[in-house]
Amino acid sequence: MPRTHRSLTLLVASLWLAGCMGGDSSSDSDDDTSRGQVMPSGVLGLTYQTRSQSGTTKAAGRFRYYPGETIDFSIGNLTLASDVPASRMVTPLAFFAEARSALTGAIADDLGLLSHKPVEQQVMDTPAVQNTVRLMLALDEDGTAAEGEPLVFSDRVIRQLNAALPALAEPIDVHQSVNAFADPDVSDDSLSPVNQLLAAICFYPEGDELCEEPPSQAEIDAAPEPPPQSEARDPDIDYSDELQNKRNRILNAVRSIEDIELEDVDDYLTRELDAITTERTNRYYLSTVTANIPASDTAIREVFVRRAGGEVTLDNIEALSTDPGAVVVHAASAQTHSVEYFVDGRAGDESDLIVNFRPAGDYHWLRKPLRVVIE
Repeated sequence: MPRTHRSLTLLVASLWLAGCMGGDSSSDSDDDTSRGQVMPSGVLGLTYQTRSQSGTTKAAGRFRYYPGETIDFSIGNLTLASDVPASRMVTPLAFFAEARSALTGAIADDLGLLSHKPVEQQVMDTPAVQNTVRLMLALDEDGTAAEGEPLVFSDRVIRQLNAALPALAEPIDVHQSVNAFADPDVSDDSLSPVNQLLAAICFYPEGDELCEEPPSQAEIDAAPEPPPQSEARDPDIDYSDELQNKRNRILNAVRSIEDIELEDVDDYLTRELDAITTERTNRYYLSTVTANIPASDTAIREVFVRRAGGEVTLDNIEALSTDPGAVVVHAASAQTHSVEYFVDGRAGDESDLIVNFRPAGDYHWLRKPLRVVIE
């Protein structure tokens, strides 16, 4: 896809995403299907299949599903994930059952509050997730994961991928260790299955010299030596050094899984997952943002979690005062989605009351601060 076309695709994706991430309503069709998406920045060119729906992700990586369905994803004939619970936002962390199970946990952070982020990092570091995302980045038409840009699996890349898959020595197995996935660990020059696949795909425009078969060493050896520098070269003759240079250019243009650093995978996933956390957090607000309370008023007060455009249903809630000598947390209730607190300091003291909560059916822990000023 030319860069201008890709920029236009990104603009359309961004406009759609702004609408999609503003609330939970995800159905905009004439039927009662819901609209889902793969990653906040989108993944275009994925084939998807649910029990009732099928297609290829287009602008912003969208797909359609009925609530309660599972979904399969593939790049052409290469399966990425099967039986993934379909939802409004799907990431590669949900591609594997063991990863989905792990994400339901939480770990206390430096503040002592429960957080999903350490668990996300643990799941991100598993071989299946790292190998899958590394493969996705390697098959992107540009081979990059620029911030805000969707991954794009072009029709031309998919045609070449489908043609190459039957010739692989072994199936691609993302559950291998990261090292085994990239390197078959043999003494000869054999390529791993994923690198065999990438070597069979030309990511340059059709007809580009870099998509040609490189001159063989026999052809190079049989070609005439170049004339002395004092003599002109015959433009109709392919000299040995020219063939060697062409061979080097073509071989150096072959993409491999090693071109995608593990740091690239981590950066991409962290950026996308942080965008999801931010979007979810922005749906909620506290009934009070700042509380100015006289030091003499030690009555128990209550702050509620609210949700823009909808009811609040929480699975859990907790709270922490950054200065417990000034502001004391009395109780927290998921049922009433509220936190009770009282002041116990002197005039001039201040504290942030950090309300930490997990919405029902969501593994993300979200935080909202209440500033309490004692007068």
